[in-house]
Amino acid sequence: MAKQLLQQCLDCNAWSLSTTCPSCGKTAQAAAPLKWSPEDHRAELRRKMYNVEDSSWPQSLPTLPSLEEMRESAVIKVIDEEE
Repeated sequence: MAKQLLQQCLDCNAWSLSTTCPSCGKTAQAAAPLKWSPEDHRAELRRKMYNVEDSSWPQSLPTLPSLEEMRESAVIKVIDEEE
């Protein structure tokens, strides 16, 4: 995949074509994610690299907690309208 040319500084939000900010000298990162194409010619190779065809692969993916666990751990803020 092609490297993104346009970079944005993480600190001062300046734009640049370099990974080093010209204004403050700190790190800049890609301003937008790489484009994805449904005609991805390297998808098969990537699936082999990550061993996606293996039956144990889905178990290695991170999972969200159950809805009940999320409800129990949720912090609900009530905003007092009188303030």
